[in-house]
Amino acid sequence: MMRREPPVTRPEPQVNHPDPAPSRLKYRLERLMLTPLFRVTLRVGLPLVIGFGATTWYFSYDSNREALMGQIAELRDAFETRPEFMVNLMAVDGAGDAVASDIRALLPLEFPISSFDLDLDAMRETVVALDAVETAQLRIRQGGVLQVEVVERVPAVLWRSGAGLQLLDASGVRVGPAQARAERPDLPVIAGPGAEAHVDEALALFDAAAPLAGRLRGLERVGERRWDVVLDRAQRIELPSRNAVQALERVLAMDEAVDMLARDIAAVDLRLPRRPTLRLRGGAVEDYWRIKALETGEQQQ
Repeated sequence: MMRREPPVTRPEPQVNHPDPAPSRLKYRLERLMLTPLFRVTLRVGLPLVIGFGATTWYFSYDSNREALMGQIAELRDAFETRPEFMVNLMAVDGAGDAVASDIRALLPLEFPISSFDLDLDAMRETVVALDAVETAQLRIRQGGVLQVEVVERVPAVLWRSGAGLQLLDASGVRVGPAQARAERPDLPVIAGPGAEAHVDEALALFDAAAPLAGRLRGLERVGERRWDVVLDRAQRIELPSRNAVQALERVLAMDEAVDMLARDIAAVDLRLPRRPTLRLRGGAVEDYWRIKALETGEQQQ
C-alpha cells in the first residue's frame, strides 16, 4: 500500500490590526455617560447652574434690579386698577343715621379705590369697636359698592354711674351715652357700682316688679352684691344677695294681701330671708308707740 503524506499547511501571513480596546480615559467617559444620574445632571443641572449664574450676575447691578421692580409695579398697578376691581361708593345697612355717620367717619375712604387696597378684616374690627355695633360684615358687591351690614345693640336699661347715664344692652355691654332720663323713658334704670355686670338679674327683677310699675323708680346695686328696689315716696325693698326674684315676689304677695307698701313704711328689709323686717318712718313710729301706750293704759284700767 502506498502511504499518504499529510498535507502541508502554509502559515498565514501576519497582518497588524489596530487594538480595538479604548483608552482608559475614553472608557471611563463612556461608562460615565451611561450613568442615569450623570445624564440628568448634564441635561438639567448644568443649564440651571449656568442660568442661575447669569441671572445672579445680571441682578448684581442696582440699575437692573430697579428696572425690573419698576416693570413689576407697573404691571401690578395696571391690573389692580382695572374697572372691574374699583370700588366707587360705600353703603351702610342695618344702622341708624347716627351710627352710619360714625362708621363713615371711622372709614375715611377716598373713592374710587381699588379693592386690593381694602383690608376688609381690619375695617370690620374698626366698625365692631363702636359701642352701638354688635356685629358687622363687609363685602364688595357687584357695581363697585362696599357693603357694610351692621347689627346694632338694642338698649335694655339705663345705668346711672359716676360718668353719667349710659345705655346698656341685655348682656351689660355699653351701647352709648344718654344725656337725660327723658331721652329713654321706656327703659328701666339701674344704679350703683357693678350694676352693669348683673343686667340679666336686673331685668328679671323688673319683670317680677311689674305690679309696681307705676311706683317703681329703679334698682340700685348695693355693695356690689345685692339689689335695692327703689319706689316713690322714698320707699325701698332691700333684697338678699341670693334668690332676689323670689324674695321680691314674697313682698308683692304680702302687699297684695294687706296693702303693705301703701302704709308709712320706709323699707322692707329682706336681707335675712328668715327674718323680714319693716322699718317705719319717724311719724309712723310715734303713732305706733302712742297706740301702744293707749292700749297699755286701757289694759291697766
